[in-house]
Amino acid sequence: MAFANVSDIVATTIENRSKKLADNVTKNNALLRRLDTRGNTRTISGGSLIFEEITFAENGNVGWYSGYDLLPIQIQDVISAAQYSLKQAACPVIISGLDQLQNSGKEQMIDLLQGRLGVAESSMMNLLAAGVYSDGTAAGGKQVTGLNAMVPVNPATGTYGGIDRGTFSFWRSKTTTAGATLDKATVQDAWNAMYGSLVRGMDRPDLIVVDQFMWGIYLASLQAQQRFTGTDTAKLGFSSVAYMDADVVLDGGIGGFAPIKTAFFLNTKYIFWRPHADRNMVPLDPGKRYATNQDATVQVIGWAGQMTCSGAQFQGRLISP
Repeated sequence: MAFANVSDIVATTIENRSKKLADNVTKNNALLRRLDTRGNTRTISGGSLIFEEITFAENGNVGWYSGYDLLPIQIQDVISAAQYSLKQAACPVIISGLDQLQNSGKEQMIDLLQGRLGVAESSMMNLLAAGVYSDGTAAGGKQVTGLNAMVPVNPATGTYGGIDRGTFSFWRSKTTTAGATLDKATVQDAWNAMYGSLVRGMDRPDLIVVDQFMWGIYLASLQAQQRFTGTDTAKLGFSSVAYMDADVVLDGGIGGFAPIKTAFFLNTKYIFWRPHADRNMVPLDPGKRYATNQDATVQVIGWAGQMTCSGAQFQGRLISP
């Protein structure tokens, strides 16, 4: 006979896998993995907006003095905050009455669930991995606001994090389009120029995410010199080499989401993954959902959060025509 409490099995199985699923989402993407390892995956507990504090000007009171000179004490407005709206994602897992009848016994039902949950997990991971690169406009603006908004092709226009880049130059990332198609002879000069434009003292890119084209020509530029370097990112399972002290990671090939002929030079010190503490790959309430006009049981895996940035000026984008 069929196991009667199938909805309970679905709910508890999802619940038991929730933490693993949330962890696998970060492991599935090199940028999210980097944010996680440096402590930049920070949950939020509520609120309609996510705020990231930023400093946008120097303290004008700074200066030299001698002896009993009067020191300036004017109030300085130097700190503000970028603000980001919460985004949501979900994946329903459906078990029909026929599935229940054909998979009699608790163990057989769990086997069926494992397969369907595996597909749901992969679907959620791919959805969020694609969102990491998005501009937040897909699905009617419901998508995560990713790198195409943080490091756009034209960084002097548009609003990001509630700040108008056309008005505030400190909030502009760097974008360079090479004058001619890059190849193994020219790629390193282009990378050197982009990297140098993003360095400020100890601040510099620590992760470079590339598509298959950029990966191929950069590897070709290294092979003659045999300068491959093992990195921590490579140990985590990503195809990775080094540039300066930054990891160069391929997000191309099968199912890659990186834009074509593009390299993102990222300073992950200023990038954050902000899932909601109560909605990070968990089954949504109510736990038992029944279709009113179908013989089916539905459970929903849900996520809510956003990708945020507190230093857009430290992020770069290099494009080859």
